Amino acid sequence: MDQSFSVMILDDEPIVCDRLRSTLEKINLDIETFTDPNEALKRFAKKKFQVLVTDLKMKELDGIEVLKLVQKVSPETKVIIITGFATVEKAREALKIGAYDFIAKPFKLSQLRDLVVKALGLSI
Repeated sequence: MDQSFSVMILDDEPIVCDRLRSTLEKINLDIETFTDPNEALKRFAKKKFQVLVTDLKMKELDGIEVLKLVQKVSPETKVIIITGFATVEKAREALKIGAYDFIAKPFKLSQLRDLVVKALGLSI
């Protein structure tokens, strides 16, 4: 890829961040991971990310709240919400608010990789 694309991963489970990072780094994306939503939002204020992959259920802020806050500072960022607590209602709510996509855990790492690639408008 000629252009550098930045992707933020936000999940309160460090192992999820590590697995997603290693998968996405294989396709030469610039990846930053966060386990704290407030730290992630502070970073968002300083750097532009093309894609945010965020967990839905986190202690301080949930993925829907993060989506709303990110849209205010970076409306062009594509937000993909991942969750182990998927319901049709939550998926509808996220998509209605403006999430790019909603994906239920457990998912194949290749499935998420392909979704990020699609969000970036790339082909691999």
